[in-house]
Amino acid sequence: MLRARHEASVVGMGVASGFGYGKEALLAGLLSGRDVFAPLLRSGRENRPGRAPFIGVELPELPPVLPESLARNADIGASAAIAALAEAWTEARLDAVDPERIGLIVGGSNLGARAAFAAHNAYARGRPPLSAHYAYRLFDNDLCGLCASLFPIRGFGYSVGAASASGAVAVLEAVAAVASQRVDVCIALGAVQDLSAIELRAFDSLGVLAEAEHIPGDACRPFDRSRRGFVFGESCAALVLAREGAGYGRITGASHLSGARGPQPSLEGEKRVIAKALETAGLRAGDIDYVNSHGTGTPAGDDAEAEALRASGLDRAFVNSSKASIGHGLAAAGAVELSATLLQMRAQRLHPTRNLREPISPLRFVRDEPVDCVARHALSLSFGFGGAETAIAVSAP
Repeated sequence: MLRARHEASVVGMGVASGFGYGKEALLAGLLSGRDVFAPLLRSGRENRPGRAPFIGVELPELPPVLPESLARNADIGASAAIAALAEAWTEARLDAVDPERIGLIVGGSNLGARAAFAAHNAYARGRPPLSAHYAYRLFDNDLCGLCASLFPIRGFGYSVGAASASGAVAVLEAVAAVASQRVDVCIALGAVQDLSAIELRAFDSLGVLAEAEHIPGDACRPFDRSRRGFVFGESCAALVLAREGAGYGRITGASHLSGARGPQPSLEGEKRVIAKALETAGLRAGDIDYVNSHGTGTPAGDDAEAEALRASGLDRAFVNSSKASIGHGLAAAGAVELSATLLQMRAQRLHPTRNLREPISPLRFVRDEPVDCVARHALSLSFGFGGAETAIAVSAP
């Protein structure tokens, strides 16, 4: 948990989403309410024979961002990470910073499931020996090594895992690193969670994955009475944290607490983490103008979160869900949605929540159209399996 004195500014940002590469593409897409959901087509994500394809959001292909020697063994997650990091690095002018004073924290674990699925299938069929790259790709710091090989990051690099709150926890760790002067700047990277059909089927068996009956774009329905589960979406974000600077805004408080075990949401855990985040920021619920919700579209998750917001006194704040537009990025979600929060605060305009026709709660949801809002203070919420409850309070510059 951050203490009140542990603050940091977001001075650079890079994003990859279903709307394309770059933070401007993310903001424009969110505000437009454009539909980017479709059947998942990447190799290794095929559903069972006779079943409709899984649906979600896949990143568009981008021009080569990796040297040919690295690109041969790289996947979409590696390419997206480097594209997002390059955007954030340039904006924050990190070439002018001592490399030994730059840190990197990657949010996410078990990121390469689709590559593992392909490797296991190839091995079972007796194909030629596996690439040596697969041996060290098993470890989540593979992405740290890739980033440090292309950018002069020489302070430290490691990964953290907190399920769907991983990206948010990476941000909290980065804030702590710069607040304690361990480094001058720290990059928090919410990494692409590259699922295979195995993980998608497992989520389906758990009863938390939405399947489109007719139109993929109608399946993701956070906080709507007809919600039926979350919809997967590839995404990635890199945020540069520094002690000083105006940037996009300032993280003034946050909390990461343990709530329920397993996949079940914890109303009490969510209320506690919201209260602690407000306390560390020195804010009251009435000071919050906007909440970027976790908002997955799962029945139990949405019910608990809506009640937590209401019980926490956040009735007057605008609320929306970015997952309704870009899907659930799992490990990346917390970092991507914090980026969306800051971009909307800068634009003074909040994006609609797609498919929210019959809200489950009288909260002040942003529904069909964008809403103008001068948000002085906002909350970004991320909740993960295993009781990973996370809330980040941000204030405008």
